[in-house]
Amino acid sequence: MVIPSVLPERPTTGSSFQTDWPVRLADTNSDQRLRLDAIARYLQDIGFDHLDAVDDGDAHRGWVVRRTVIDVMKPIEFGEHATLRRWCSGLSNRWCNMRVQICGSKGGLVETEAFLIHFGAESGVPARMSDRFMAPMLASTTEHRLRWKAALATAIPGPDEPDVHQLPFPLRIADFDWLDHVNNAVYLTALEELLTAHTDLISGPHRTVIEYTKPLKAGDNVRLIGRRNGTALDVWFAVADDTRAAARVTPL
Repeated sequence: MVIPSVLPERPTTGSSFQTDWPVRLADTNSDQRLRLDAIARYLQDIGFDHLDAVDDGDAHRGWVVRRTVIDVMKPIEFGEHATLRRWCSGLSNRWCNMRVQICGSKGGLVETEAFLIHFGAESGVPARMSDRFMAPMLASTTEHRLRWKAALATAIPGPDEPDVHQLPFPLRIADFDWLDHVNNAVYLTALEELLTAHTDLISGPHRTVIEYTKPLKAGDNVRLIGRRNGTALDVWFAVADDTRAAARVTPL
C-alpha cells in the first residue's frame, strides 16, 4: 500500500515541532470550514517556521512538494484556534515524509502527510540534506530508505467517457511563487470548486490525495478534468494531453 489507511502516529522518541494560530476568515468557506487550500498553506507556513528552529535550517530553504495527503477527521472551523505539530515519518537523504497534525480548539482534527524533495538553492536539483539537519528526523522514524512511488497513476479519461466533467483553470499572476511555479496550495482551490457538486464525499471524515507531476507555468492552458466513480472523485490538471497533477477525494 503506497499510502497507509491510517497515517503514522506521532513517535514516542524524538520531538515534534509545534506552533499555533487562529483560524481566520480568509481560510474558511461559506460553511465556516477550513478549506483544503488553506490547509496546504498551513503546511507551508509551519514548514518554514520549523526550518528556523533546527540546525542548518537556513541551508535547506528549497523544497518541492511531490504529494500531500489530507485526512479531515472532523472539520476545523472559523474561530477555532489551531495547534499544529510537525514531525518526520520517513526519509532518505534527499527527500522525506513530513506529518502535520492540526487540532482545532473546539475538536476539529486534520491529519496530513507530505512527500517533500529537498532542492539545492543554486543547483536546482535534488540535494542531500546535511547530517546535522537530518539528525532530529532520524531520531523520530525508523524509515531511513524512503522511496517514491506514485499512488495516483490513472490516465486522463476521454471527454466522452461517462461522468467526466471539464473546466478551464485560468492561471493568475498571484498563483506563482518564488520558483515561478504555480504554488501547490493553488491546486486545492480547484478541488474546492469541483467538490461543490460532490458534497456527499466530504460530509464526514474524508481523504484528499494530490500528487504533483510537473509544474504549471505561466502561459499554460490548463484543463481541470473531474470524474466521479462511486465513492471517489478523481481529478486531473492537464495541459494538452499531459498530466501535471492528479488528485483523489474519498470518504474515510
